[in-house]
Amino acid sequence: MTAFLIAMALAGAAPMPVVNAPVGKMRGTTEGELRVFKGIPYAAPPVRDLRWRPPAPLPRWKGERAATAFGPACVQPQAPNATVYSGPPMPVSEDCLTLNVWAPANARHAPVMVWIHGGALRTGSSREPTYDGRKLAERGIIVVSINYRLGVLGWLAHPGLSAESARHVSGNYGLLDQIAALTWVRENIAAFGGLPRDVTIAGESAGGLSALYLMASPAAHGLFAKVIAESSYMISMPDLRKPVFGMPSWEAGGQALGTALQAPDIAALRAMDPQLLTDTASKLGFAPFGVVDGAVLPQQMVDAFDQGKQAAVPVLAGFNQGEIRSLRMLAPPTPADAAAYESTIRARYADLADPFLRLYPAATYKESILAATRDALYGWTAERLVRKQAALGKPAYLYLFDHGYPAMDQAALHAFHASELPFVFGTSASTPPQWPKIPDTPGERALSDAMADYWASFVRDGKPVARHAAPWPAYTTTRAYMHFGATPEARRDLLPGMFALNERVMCGRRATGTIGWNWNVGLAAPPMPPDVAGCE
Repeated sequence: MTAFLIAMALAGAAPMPVVNAPVGKMRGTTEGELRVFKGIPYAAPPVRDLRWRPPAPLPRWKGERAATAFGPACVQPQAPNATVYSGPPMPVSEDCLTLNVWAPANARHAPVMVWIHGGALRTGSSREPTYDGRKLAERGIIVVSINYRLGVLGWLAHPGLSAESARHVSGNYGLLDQIAALTWVRENIAAFGGLPRDVTIAGESAGGLSALYLMASPAAHGLFAKVIAESSYMISMPDLRKPVFGMPSWEAGGQALGTALQAPDIAALRAMDPQLLTDTASKLGFAPFGVVDGAVLPQQMVDAFDQGKQAAVPVLAGFNQGEIRSLRMLAPPTPADAAAYESTIRARYADLADPFLRLYPAATYKESILAATRDALYGWTAERLVRKQAALGKPAYLYLFDHGYPAMDQAALHAFHASELPFVFGTSASTPPQWPKIPDTPGERALSDAMADYWASFVRDGKPVARHAAPWPAYTTTRAYMHFGATPEARRDLLPGMFALNERVMCGRRATGTIGWNWNVGLAAPPMPPDVAGCE
């Protein structure tokens, strides 16, 4: 026994838990009945010469590694403006490929949830207090949260990088990190009491988008058994070598970025300071996306799901009523009046203008702009995902988070983007400083307990069940969903007509090959293309 452990024993403290996993021994901490391990590396640091390479596995380390503190966040743009999501500054590094584990002390063959953070593939970290896994792990599951490369360091494609690759592709490094983390979980989670074949991937926003990428990536199939996708978006994707859907080829875009950065080749890009590179690329407009490369992501997500090539697993998916209230940069500018709104919609949507205006009427055009943008990105995606999985015969569960509380509603942020997260994780007291304060009332605690129960039971059994709340029916032919208002309530037919309209818009744009279906909604939409056979 080491002097440190002897001192702890004499002091009456519980000894720190030690796990001997295939990757090596590590020492964590205890939190009540949980064992917690933080900052565990799952791949080699992708720094300098290893920048923009697939993650490399780590050999087994010697001795005992301390796993008692979160690792740094991956390098990301320095936030110039405070938003509802702003928190204290985080340490950042290129050496950031770490994960964290919350495991019940008595875990034996426990199901596992791997959490993928949001942040538009540009920002965020597994160390954010909102994502603390304690409350979910107390419900008998193991929670793992991961970091992955962000922004230009995680999603750049470039001819020079493709030339280096054995598969002659580039981009998707952040997605490859996620696959490496899932591989680490498969190989090591049994040492923590987890069941490697019973892993649920879960994420919100860009984390939900990542879950869809993983479902569409053959390289990830077999690494997870269930999916939770919160506020995900099945947007049009760039192609590695050809322009599609209004986007340039991703290699050409990367080459243009290098020129703007005065970095003529990959060696010059690797020589740049990572923070300066990240900040400058962001200011120049670099937006990270998964890229269709024929290898990691063989095809557009919508095509993979239409052809049944996605992972055939149960899903729980949904979105928030006020998604765009905190993301108004995604919505087009507000017109002068209702007449201007209606005339623009009629010009842009042609034969689809009437169904559009029934859903998003001119009489309430300011709210309609928010709702139309929400549905085109998040609502349509959630319902499309559950429909496609149900068609494969897999359990699929849909929700709408429509909950408000005084500080949120007074700030005109009712059910804003990501506002369900403190309720799912039971971390209402740990939200960022700018977040509307969640009151500590019996009603708020009961809703959080119910949502944590639903999520944890889905991870355990593939079916969301809460001890003291309404049964959650599967989507199936009844189009059932769970409405999270003051309390959970099972309902049917979410926003009738919403899915059909947005599916028709996406289908027509996809058929052109030149119009995307991501940020060009409502007043910002290009004119609808002529009717296309097969688009109904």
